[in-house]
Formats: sequence, C-alpha cells, structure tokens
Amino acid sequence: MAKNLVIVESPAKVKTISKFLGKNYKVEASNGHVRDLPKSSMGIDMEHDYEPKYITIRGKGDLLAGLRKEAKKADRVYLATDPDREGEAISWHLAAALNLDPKKTSRITFNEITKNAIKDSLKNPRDINMGLVDAQQTRRILDRMVGYSISPLLWQKVKRGLSAGRVQSVALRLICDREEEIGAFVPVEYWTLDASFDIKGEKKPLTARFYGDEKGKIEIRSKKELDTIISALKGASYNIEEIKKGERVKKSPRPFTTSTLQQEASKALNFPIAKTMRIAQQLYEGVEIKGEGTVGLITYLRTDSVRISDEAAAAAKDYISSNYGAGYVGENVAANKKNGNVQDAHEAIRPTDITRTPVKVKESLSRDQFRLYQLIWRRFVASRMSSAVYETTSVKIRGGRDKAYIFTAAASDLKFDGFMSVYVEADEEKEDANVSLKKIDKKTKLSFGEFDGKQHFTQPPAHFTEASLVRTLEELGIGRPSTYVPTISTIITRRYITKENKNLYVTELGEVVNDIMKKSFPSIVDVNFTANIEVLLDNIEEGSIQWKTVVRNFYPDLEEAVKKATSELEKVTIADEETDEVCEFCGRHMVIKYGAYGKFLACPGFPDCKNAKPYLEKIGVPCPKCGAEVVIKKTKKGRRFYACEKGPDCDFMSWQRPSKEK
Repeated sequence: MAKNLVIVESPAKVKTISKFLGKNYKVEASNGHVRDLPKSSMGIDMEHDYEPKYITIRGKGDLLAGLRKEAKKADRVYLATDPDREGEAISWHLAAALNLDPKKTSRITFNEITKNAIKDSLKNPRDINMGLVDAQQTRRILDRMVGYSISPLLWQKVKRGLSAGRVQSVALRLICDREEEIGAFVPVEYWTLDASFDIKGEKKPLTARFYGDEKGKIEIRSKKELDTIISALKGASYNIEEIKKGERVKKSPRPFTTSTLQQEASKALNFPIAKTMRIAQQLYEGVEIKGEGTVGLITYLRTDSVRISDEAAAAAKDYISSNYGAGYVGENVAANKKNGNVQDAHEAIRPTDITRTPVKVKESLSRDQFRLYQLIWRRFVASRMSSAVYETTSVKIRGGRDKAYIFTAAASDLKFDGFMSVYVEADEEKEDANVSLKKIDKKTKLSFGEFDGKQHFTQPPAHFTEASLVRTLEELGIGRPSTYVPTISTIITRRYITKENKNLYVTELGEVVNDIMKKSFPSIVDVNFTANIEVLLDNIEEGSIQWKTVVRNFYPDLEEAVKKATSELEKVTIADEETDEVCEFCGRHMVIKYGAYGKFLACPGFPDCKNAKPYLEKIGVPCPKCGAEVVIKKTKKGRRFYACEKGPDCDFMSWQRPSKEK
C-alpha cells in the first residue's frame, strides 16, 4: 500500500508524476478548486469583519470523500498544486476540506514536471505560505464585492445578464478610450520624396530619401511644397557629401513570460491567447513522447519573471557551444528586468530539456503543440546566445542649383548572425533591401534617374488586439499572468466587445456599461487605482500588510457609490438589432437576440407572437450550387462550417470559407 499521497490539481499531471515516484506514492487530482464563495450570495460576512464563507463547490463532494479516504490511509500527504497564489490557495482549501493533520501534511512545489524537479521538491517540503493564500483571498473577495455589488445595478438600469468586474471594467475602459481616440483622430497630410541614382557597375539603382537642407529636416506637407522642391532640383548635379560607417548590435531577446508568449504566439502563429494557454498547459502537464513515455516539455506557464535557473543556463551554454560554436554563447545575456510587480519565485517559460529539440518530438505532438513548443524552444535558445551584429553605412547626398538639398540613404549588412541563426521575431522588420553601400565612396559618380513623390496621411492609433491589450495591461501593472485570459474572455462573452480579424471593437452595450462605470464608479475603472491594488496584493503576499486592512478600506466606498448610483442613474434602453427576416406569423421584421448558445432570431411582438428561429449569419457569397446565400453554421461540437441557407434542399457545405471567385 502506498505510504504517501500526493495531490495535484490536474488529472493530466497524475500520469506524468506517478511515473517518477514509484510504488510508495499515490498521486490523485483535485480537478482545480474544491471550495469557493457561494454563487447564490455575496458570501462575505460584512458584520463580522468581512469573513469569507467558503462552501464545497457543487459536484466535488464525491471527489473530496475519495481524497479523505486516501489521506487517512497515508502516512504523509503532499499538496503539490501549482506554484502560484492560486495553487497555494487550492492547497489551503484542500487542507481544510480534507481536515488534514498539519503534522503529516506538507506543501511541495515544482516549476517543471521532470523527475529531478519532483524528487527535489519532495526533499524540500514546506508549510502552506499564508502570504500567498491571503493575497489570493483578497483578490477573490475584492472581485466578488465589485461583481456582486455593481452587476445587479446594471441588470436594473440596462438589462439582465450583464456583469461588472474589478479588472474587466478597466480592460473595457482601455478599449473604449482607444475607440474614442480613433474616432477623434484627424489625419494630417504629408509627402515623401525619393530619388533614384544609377551607379556605374551596379545593376540596381541607389534610392535615397529627401531629408531637408543644410539647416536641417524639412517636412513636406502638400503637393505644392513637393513641386517647389522638385522644380528647384531640376537639372541639378548630385554628389556624395558624407559617408558614415558603424556597427549596430541587436541584443538577444529575453525568454518568454506569460504575456510575451501570448503576444508572440498571436503574431507568429495567429493563436488567440486562450488557445496559447490551453496548449502551453498541455506541454507543461505532459505529452506522450515516443521512447520516453509521458514528459512535461516546458516549465510553468504562468509567470512574469525572465529568470533562468543555473542548471538550465549551464545546459544551454553546453548545447549552444557544441551545436553552434563557442562564439554563439551569450556572455552577458539580459538579466531580469527588476520590476516591482514581478513574482521572481518563478522562472521564465523554457523547455525542460534543451536537448529535446522540436524535430525530435515533432512526431509525438499535434501540429499546434509542435508550433508552440518550437516557438518556446527557439526563443529560449536565442535568449542564451550572443547578440547579432550589423555593419551600417549611411550616405548623405547633396544636390541643387541655387539652393542645396540633402538626400539620405542607409543600409545595414549582417556581419554576425548570433541569436538570429535560431530565432527572429514575427514582426521583425526586414533589413533594408537597398543597393549595398559598401562599395560607395566620396568619389563615386551619381547619375540621376527619377523622382518618386508619394502622398501619405498620418494614421490613427491601431485598434486593440488581444495581444496588444495584454501588453498594455502588463505595462500598466493591471492583472497578473493568470488573469489576462479570463479578463478578455469575459468582456467578449458579455458582448461588451466584439472580435473581427484579430481587432477588438466596442459594442453599443459595451459603451453603455463603460459610461455607467466611468460616471458612477470612477475609482473602479481608474487605471492607477487598479494597478495600486496589485501592489497591495504583493504587499499582502510579502506579509507587510494585513489582508483585512485592504478590504476594510475598499468596501465602504464601494457601498456608498452603489447607493448613490442606484438613486441617480436613469434606465438605459438598448434597441435590438433588426434584420431583413420577416416573421411568417405576424409580418414584423425579426430582431437578433442573445441566448445561452449565442445569437438567435426572435419576433419583436413577444409575448403575443412567440416565433423564434436560429440566426444564420450570411457571408455575402452566393451558393455555387443554387445561387442562394451561404451562411455560417456550427456542428454539435461547435465547429464552424459554411452551408447553403436552403439546406437540406441544397446540400452544399464547406469547412473552408467559400469565395465569390471561381
């Protein structure tokens, strides 16, 4: 009989960890949280100093009974939930729900699911860290207070089913503010002027950009200004006035944190952030690798640290030296950016074994798992490599008759590829494809070719994407690695924002909710206030402040603001979106409603007319078989496909979006 019980969060880890521990250990899973605040009420005792009332999560009774039985049989219980605040809180709740004896209960953590990491954690057991638990409790209680105080107000003033949240409301405000900036943006006209020059012995002409005159840079604001410059340069001779040569060093990137992984996977692999985290979780918990069994391929995926363990750094150094050469080993690789809100107990996201290259494991992984693992592996290897070095050349060309004008050209040639032999970021600009300037000197004769003047307009700020919103939230100190996905998912699910071609747009509903939050709860949607809460949570974790002190200071102001808003806010009506579809029973135009399973069509004459039917979104493409409209449908499992609206009479369907072109 197993003498030791190890409790992890996820059933996927059970198989991986059991393989490392042998017969004396039994590994069981809690399937995440086992206790939480009740859904039916606030669950916080305001009369007794904000004491939370935890209950067993519905459906977890049998699982807890089984764990209690195993715990009684075991000589020692190890709580091995994730190495963060959430994981610490789950261990604390397990200890309480299972009524574990503190003398025979230990907390263990590991940053990667490998044999050495698991064995080391068992050699270094500790008590539950109440600083981490209290920080998680405080976040949960503050979020519950905001959600359960303000959401009923939104139901009353706007419509049922809405919600407000401490972090989601700030994320919504950021998107709304960006939309306002875009709406208020006034484009400004400007022009660029390029000149091409033929050089003897070179097939490709040299292209130089207009800079200004001897006094400095000149901005060309109109066609008239452009024409004035071109007429002044007609028939002019051109000569090279100055050549500057130098070196540009491009530093190796830092290894991935949660937010940088989400951003890069979005740009390079086109993954939504929720998909990135789901696949990273699979790689962390363990994948069946041919010849090795179940193996955890990456370290813990929720981290805001770029620290690397000494062992991993040494292994990387050996690997790079033997596979790329000693010159490629990074001497002074980027150290951690010490930020006030970095939880440095974690490491960056990296492969658990650098010698397990993407090619070696490709056959054992799904396509998406392979692509994400390859991205993580390459980024980590690149982070331990030397910088890339470019040789730069800039040329100043002088031309003109009565007045001298300056044109400039620049080029850079890769002298040493360094980390770029392994990894190049997705949005990396391609180096200038201009003619090589190495052979040019001051005596080089330039033969003028032609002018190329182009009109441009300044562009408004870009719409947020999931990736750029995560970057902004991180820069502002709002949320933590574990909160980015649920925050963005919530405001999309509530239909406050909509996602089209990666871009996030605010809906009318989102604007109404944001206006209410800004007017009645300015501190909740204040970026600095929310960032300050994160700092207070860090202070609770470190033990420098009591968690109840934060709650005591927070709730009375919130309660007062809710009372004021309830009496002062007027009811807002949001009209349903009307469609061309006519109700066959009463002749009214049907409207789009939202249900538990998404959009559906309903008659606006309800309750007199109760007609409702599925909403089929048209894509503006005629059916190639019968000419009717092609619509988007979903399978029972939620997979999207395209079919004729006349189905089943017309049997056209396609998994790929059809085109108008044949």
